[in-house]
Amino acid sequence: MSRENRRPVALVTGAARRIGAVIARTLHAAGYDLALHCRRSRAELETLVAELEAQRADSTLALQADLADAATLPALIDATVARFGRLDALVNNASTFYPTPLGTVTARQWDELFAANARAPLFLAQAAATHLKRSHGSIVNLTDIYAERPLHEHAVYGMSKAALAMATRALAQELAPGVRVNAVAPGAILWPEEGKREAERAALLSRIPLGRTGTPEDVAAAVLWLLRDATYVTGQTIRVDGGRMLGP
Repeated sequence: MSRENRRPVALVTGAARRIGAVIARTLHAAGYDLALHCRRSRAELETLVAELEAQRADSTLALQADLADAATLPALIDATVARFGRLDALVNNASTFYPTPLGTVTARQWDELFAANARAPLFLAQAAATHLKRSHGSIVNLTDIYAERPLHEHAVYGMSKAALAMATRALAQELAPGVRVNAVAPGAILWPEEGKREAERAALLSRIPLGRTGTPEDVAAAVLWLLRDATYVTGQTIRVDGGRMLGP
């Protein structure tokens, strides 16, 4: 049931693991109540919820949905508002990533990558807009530095993130002045779960001016700043990439 809530409320998609979980912990520590979404990682989400509830009771809501199903997206917003009575922030973190070498690309891969990485954030923003205007809230989209430069054998992924970057700017224009919309574009933060050869890691690190990978905490700090503190910033993408985009 809806209840009066004086704390700000954020919905974070893809919150169960990796960067999404760190964003959730960072926002929670900053005083946000959270609606936390997952697709398949329900066990990890329940563990995160238990951790956060132990720190502050009655502060979280677990949600599970396939963001590729556009019909389910408004229900995530409705459930959040029904639970907390308000919505102050939307963090579109959930993402799908895999290679699509040219010559093997399928329509199914296109649909899957664009549904998760571009369509879902747009329709969630549309469903959330009325509530965010009421609270003078904010949206942060997680894009990628490869929205700006191609990653070998990942054309469709890069195109989907480029679409999200454009959506960020378009939403910032259309939802102003009541809602700010920005993006964070991570660089090398976490190695892929399937691993990466040591030589490939060394080659990548040699192209990063700061000489190291970033951390999920680096990304989460940028998200928090855009949501809470950057009150005169909208339509912008903050690169959290150690300077990677400065070089070849």
